[in-house]
Amino acid sequence: MAVELEVEREAIRSSVRELARDRIAPRAADIDRSGEYPWDIVQLFRDQDTYAVAFPPQYGGLSGSALTLSQVVEEVASVCATSALLLAVQALGGYPILLGGSEEQKRTHLPELASGRKIAAYALSEADAGSDAGAMRTRARRDGEDYILDGSKMWITNGSVADWIVVFASTDPGAGTRGITAFLVDGDSAGLERRPIHGKLGIRGSDTAELIFSSCRVPAERRLGQEGDGFKIAMGVLDRSRPQIGAQALGIGAGALRYALGYAKQRQQFGRPIAEFQGLQFMLADMGAQLEAARCLVHEACRAIDSGDQRATELAAMAKLIASDTAMKVTTDAVQVLGGYGYVNEFPVERMMRDAKITQIYEGTNQIQRLVIAKRLLA
Repeated sequence: MAVELEVEREAIRSSVRELARDRIAPRAADIDRSGEYPWDIVQLFRDQDTYAVAFPPQYGGLSGSALTLSQVVEEVASVCATSALLLAVQALGGYPILLGGSEEQKRTHLPELASGRKIAAYALSEADAGSDAGAMRTRARRDGEDYILDGSKMWITNGSVADWIVVFASTDPGAGTRGITAFLVDGDSAGLERRPIHGKLGIRGSDTAELIFSSCRVPAERRLGQEGDGFKIAMGVLDRSRPQIGAQALGIGAGALRYALGYAKQRQQFGRPIAEFQGLQFMLADMGAQLEAARCLVHEACRAIDSGDQRATELAAMAKLIASDTAMKVTTDAVQVLGGYGYVNEFPVERMMRDAKITQIYEGTNQIQRLVIAKRLLA
């Protein structure tokens, strides 16, 4: 069984690798320059069933394995971080339904996300409640068969384009995190205003938005779990999604290393390729070793998720922390290898360096990852 699963996983990864290099890589620079949401890549993922990798077969998916998804995300991120985020965030928006939804909600909505017919978003962060989710000010009050949402969410990936948005709101402000509840909100709901955010340093083609809720009515049947289950659902989702951001970071770093290696073999100085100079060889060796170490940690975290290992929380935080810090260092070193050429957008490593930075910030800053890890180690 394990051998069959590994063969299937490698077949999926190989197919996505070919797709990434043939169809996505030629679009990466244009996506970055224009800052436009890449609907053509969305359609490509729909046509190729790539979104389905994140979801279990019983709900219209192909795998549902965290490890398989991480390998797919890495392959895509090695050529285009924005395109990889399309896959990671579709999973992020689907995980609350998978973890906290009823069987009817799962069978209704997960196949829509697995096929890519519907686009998902995950709305937890607020302007004054990013790392401190318990400080959220978005409120949900019961009104007959509905809930009425008031408040706002900030930095929401897919916020402007999502068909379904998982929104976390407080139904009992006095209870802190125990008063948070999750809702599945239609992106076209009356009382919901979506404001796109432009001018980002990296992942420029990814849609990022502020969401404003003004007496936004949500049917009670779209509540995920019971009142007060929201924080538990949110943290369970982050345990699953953080290794995928680690995988995105790995892909960005791997793409930068691949380009730097090719450049170093061709660039001539002092009558020979710069790859023959030991100082540069040591830099490239460190880049490769650090990426491989981070990859092992990301895969270990994914295996823990897939097997239900109790260490999944700390491993997920470690994977996200180490992989994103590694991506930032490797991409910065790749720019250094290319010298002046690395500093201009004619070459992809400057884009990769800009894209790498966000992996240290979203899904919980790396400072928060260290808090999570320390808390688990000291428990």
